[in-house]
Amino acid sequence: SSFQEMTNVTTVLEFRLLGFSSNPHCQILLFTVFLVIYILTILGNIIIISVVTLEPQLHSPMYRFLKNLSFLEVCYTTTIVPKMLANLLAKRKSISFSGCMAQLYYFISLGATECYLLAVMAYDRYLAVCEPLHYDMAMTAESYTRLAVGSWVTGVFTGLLPCLMVSRLHFCSYNLIDHFFCDISPLLKLSCSDTTATETVIFILSLLVLSSCFLLTLVSYLLIILSILKIPSASGKRITFSTCSSHLMVVTIYYGTMISMYVRPTYNLSSELNKAVSVLYTVVTPLLNPVIYSLRNKAFKKALEKIVIRH
Repeated sequence: SSFQEMTNVTTVLEFRLLGFSSNPHCQILLFTVFLVIYILTILGNIIIISVVTLEPQLHSPMYRFLKNLSFLEVCYTTTIVPKMLANLLAKRKSISFSGCMAQLYYFISLGATECYLLAVMAYDRYLAVCEPLHYDMAMTAESYTRLAVGSWVTGVFTGLLPCLMVSRLHFCSYNLIDHFFCDISPLLKLSCSDTTATETVIFILSLLVLSSCFLLTLVSYLLIILSILKIPSASGKRITFSTCSSHLMVVTIYYGTMISMYVRPTYNLSSELNKAVSVLYTVVTPLLNPVIYSLRNKAFKKALEKIVIRH
């Protein structure tokens, strides 16, 4: 019976998410803003997927990677936003223990997949700009498939260890998560186990994934910029740079917020700042990606016009 008492103390069946403000007017405002952003994100990314699929001109690896990224953004934002919207309106803002662990797993896996995809997309742009004569040989349909599938599979495995370690921690009777979704740092703060090993493993894994992808992406773009500077014509420089600068904007926002959140040895950022930064990469970035990548791209805009006229 003493064992049963002990397990009763250390078993939490559900968590309560504190979310944002407790002011009802503020919650309705936030609900409206986030709902509009979510709808635009889903629409924007579905438009990209449809246009790239329907337009034969856009069947090159660059646009196929973009299609992968758009599908990823739909999954990624759907992991977080619908539950957050429901909780903004609900009296009891709860999530089951298994629901919380599932959300954490998808969040980490899809976040890691995004890192790998952005690195692969930067490598693709590097080949196209710096090695144009070898591009068709290097980026065949087979190598595109290998890189895209590799990004997804590696992402799926990246989420397993952190999620397994967090799910094995003990959570005592206090079950209030000071966040709007099940993120690593508030869960570690909430646990009554010793979280040192879990924190260390997650820190090392975050450092490896984020820094390696970020460095790969950064080196690709630095080589691209150096290559652009060698182009004699001003218009050639401008066209090439406009494509790459938009990619660079997405990458900087995404990696900047991610590194500031997860590559820290201790998880002691104030909860309000934590929430604000989290909104950037769970709500804002998935909307920015389709806007930046496609609307600044002439070939994509032409293809979209063609489809609209055709139908």
